[in-house]
Amino acid sequence: MSAQHAEHGFRPPQQARSRESLQKVLAAAEHVLSTGGIEEFTVAAVAERAGLSVGAIYRRFTGKEQLLKAVQDHLLEQLETGVAEALAAAPGGLRGAIGSFTHAMAHTFSGYTRAFPELLNGQPADGAQRGSQALDTIQRALLESAEAHLGEVARPGPREALRFAARSIIGSCVHRAATFPAWQDGLSWPAWADATTEMAMAYLTSGPVGHP
Repeated sequence: MSAQHAEHGFRPPQQARSRESLQKVLAAAEHVLSTGGIEEFTVAAVAERAGLSVGAIYRRFTGKEQLLKAVQDHLLEQLETGVAEALAAAPGGLRGAIGSFTHAMAHTFSGYTRAFPELLNGQPADGAQRGSQALDTIQRALLESAEAHLGEVARPGPREALRFAARSIIGSCVHRAATFPAWQDGLSWPAWADATTEMAMAYLTSGPVGHP
């Protein structure tokens, strides 16, 4: 259980059964948020979905705002872990690192497509800070993974170019998840990841474009 849970004030589970119960609550909360939006996101609705009493949820969370923070934190933990694991198992070369990074992001966000706009809506300052920290963490993970392949970057300032590519991938993924219900592009998440990887590689392996 992350330190963020302590910061948000909810009680970290100590026993396996309690941890399983927490995962059930978070899964139920994510489902209610995805299907009913913030208007139907109540402790009672989450409890019904999880098959628990309302009191069981209130024993861990003070209310729906704290529960929403827990869902946000769960998403960010999945993102950090998923990216780290994908980069650790990435095929060799720059394409392997970029592709693994992009597909790991797509895999995480694909499970939150309908809930993500609600997770962003009205996010308090501490939630925004946690989100920024997570995005910085995964960007640094990619930069460290690709360090050994900087020789494949054709652009001047390869580290700066790689950082630009990383931020572009992250920004594109977050934007796609946030706008997906209203602005669909006709691609599956894996197809989006493939196309985005190709775009990033084209930028990194091409020379600078001159200005007239």
